[in-house]
Amino acid sequence: MAKKQFIQRDISWLSFNARVLQEANDPEVPLKLRIKFLGIFSNNMDEFFRVRVATLKRMLEYAEKNKKVNFHLEEAPQEILDQIQTTVLKQQGEFNRIWEGILKELKKEKISLVNEKQLNKDQQVFVKRFFDEEVRASIIPLMIESLPQLPYLRDKSIYLGVVMSKNNSAYKQKYALIEVPAKAVGRFVILPSKAGETQIILLEDVVRYNLPYIFSYFEFDQFESHVFKVTKDAEIDIDNDVSTSFVEKIEKGLKNRRKGKPVRFVYDREMNAGLLEYLIRRLSLNRKSNIIPGGRIHNFRHFMDFPDVFKTTKKRNPAFTHPLLKSSMRVTDVILKKDLLLNFPYHSFNAVIDLLREAAMDPDVNSIKITAYRLAANSKIINALINAARNGKEVVVMLELKARFDEEANLEWKKVLEEEGVKVLLGVPKMKIHAKLCIIKKRKANKTIQYGFVSTGNLNESTSKVYSDHCIMTSNRNVMADINRIFKYLENWRNGSIPLSACKTLMVCPNNMRKEILLLINKEIKLAKAGKTAKIILKVNSLSDNTLIEKLYEAAMAGVEIKMIVRGIFCAMLENKKFKKPPTAISIVDEYLEHARVMIFHNDGKERVFLSSADWMVRNLDHRVEAAIEVTDPSLKTELMDIIHIQLRDNVKARILNQDLSNNYVPYVVKKPVRSQIETYQYLNKKT
Repeated sequence: MAKKQFIQRDISWLSFNARVLQEANDPEVPLKLRIKFLGIFSNNMDEFFRVRVATLKRMLEYAEKNKKVNFHLEEAPQEILDQIQTTVLKQQGEFNRIWEGILKELKKEKISLVNEKQLNKDQQVFVKRFFDEEVRASIIPLMIESLPQLPYLRDKSIYLGVVMSKNNSAYKQKYALIEVPAKAVGRFVILPSKAGETQIILLEDVVRYNLPYIFSYFEFDQFESHVFKVTKDAEIDIDNDVSTSFVEKIEKGLKNRRKGKPVRFVYDREMNAGLLEYLIRRLSLNRKSNIIPGGRIHNFRHFMDFPDVFKTTKKRNPAFTHPLLKSSMRVTDVILKKDLLLNFPYHSFNAVIDLLREAAMDPDVNSIKITAYRLAANSKIINALINAARNGKEVVVMLELKARFDEEANLEWKKVLEEEGVKVLLGVPKMKIHAKLCIIKKRKANKTIQYGFVSTGNLNESTSKVYSDHCIMTSNRNVMADINRIFKYLENWRNGSIPLSACKTLMVCPNNMRKEILLLINKEIKLAKAGKTAKIILKVNSLSDNTLIEKLYEAAMAGVEIKMIVRGIFCAMLENKKFKKPPTAISIVDEYLEHARVMIFHNDGKERVFLSSADWMVRNLDHRVEAAIEVTDPSLKTELMDIIHIQLRDNVKARILNQDLSNNYVPYVVKKPVRSQIETYQYLNKKT
């Protein structure tokens, strides 16, 4: 049997989620943040099942009908699904153990979660009144036994499965379902408590306490209830009906998502056996359906918003204004003179918003063009663009409707923008627009002036506080010329991708980025073979593209020194006797989400440094419009390289990536501890 060349992508992703779980388990992490990491782990797992497990199940179904199909996987879909099930069950056990430990830590801070059976008299009165005033209107109990088919179950909701009976009666048990209205009401209810104590009840337990009132019509006196959730296939099937507009196809796909097949069923392991069997049968589940027993609490993603009731809450370091912007009234004035590097979340995101606000009010500005992938709920970016349109500017927004799980929000933004006279571009069929670009044009003294930015992260002021990203603001003519070419393509994609191919300064996907990266690696290989110093430093969210991984293998065999920082999926196998210099790789999981993509090539001592929106994945390089910019300003290049080298020295939050997927922390036996996110904050803050 041939030796495996790559780590299986989905198993690697589960290893990343295990690193998130490690943060929840770390006693050095503040308690509130540990709870949040459990929420992140849960949310990640939900998305993994909706997308990746659902995809593997589709492959399996297709393979059963088409025996000769080749998915180009190193393992069969069923083998991967079996590994996933085994790994997920282990991680669920670890999750439950960590949560039990956190509950004990909460008790030390006199914070406790109480259930419906632990309420004192005052709390019982409070819970009954709270239910009547805040919850009852959102409750729709369903007597499921009398329904010809099980009602539609939302995959982001939790349900109470209720078993009702009468004491000392031969009456048959009755089953009911109640969707817990967490979205409408909130998941956490703070109870009246003794001085110095905080007691919290979950919304499902508020509902549990009130079951006798909800079902008073039936005169039952015995109630047993358990939480469960169903995760469904989240892929949108967009048909090829050319007579249907793209927006209608997205809307249709969202409606079809409601019909998605269940890919996971998670339930309270204490659930009534009869109800469990009934639900499994009515949901058409089987032993291959990822049926996962858990604890009493599900949809832990809500715990990302656990109430801030902690006495010893550690405050996050505040973002600070970039030093070049402190003495200037206008962001525009600065970037017309000099390139500006913003490093989020250390630098304030206000600079991006201010740039757009300035353009909206500047009488000399005549147009703003910008890409938008994921926007904040109350987006200041959108407000600035609407203001620009109202002031008579031409505003063009490339709004990616296919941004997974943000499709509905982006459809709403489309309506809002178009009502204000903004031209909304909806992307390219079978291609996501993931590049983070902006170009502003102004006319002054019969001269056209252009400026804007290229970023690694979304234009989202909310996530900018927790996502680590870089943004280059520039008025470089060559960069602006390429951004113009990209928008020309986006506005007229039916005419072909010639404008993308014409880009000379930016690396652009899907046209030339892969080719340019290969050329840059080849140059390092050539230098290594000539006996010269050859180095590559790569920082990405995910590394799964086989072609580029194989090229890195070739470079390692030639003697190129390769260092990688990869937060999530990592498919490279780093143990190979043929490597003259074995590559090293770490993953940093800490308070901020490491989201930036950076490439550094030694280039015979004349380093070439790039910022990119693209991960090293097939989907990014071949099926998305992405952009990478070379950082040419010497001071900015030094600053960015300094930040990357701080991360490479991390020995507190960095884990070693290897084919064993062991996630061992980088040791610091002799060295002083280096926590890169704190060191980066201090490094940048000194510059202010």
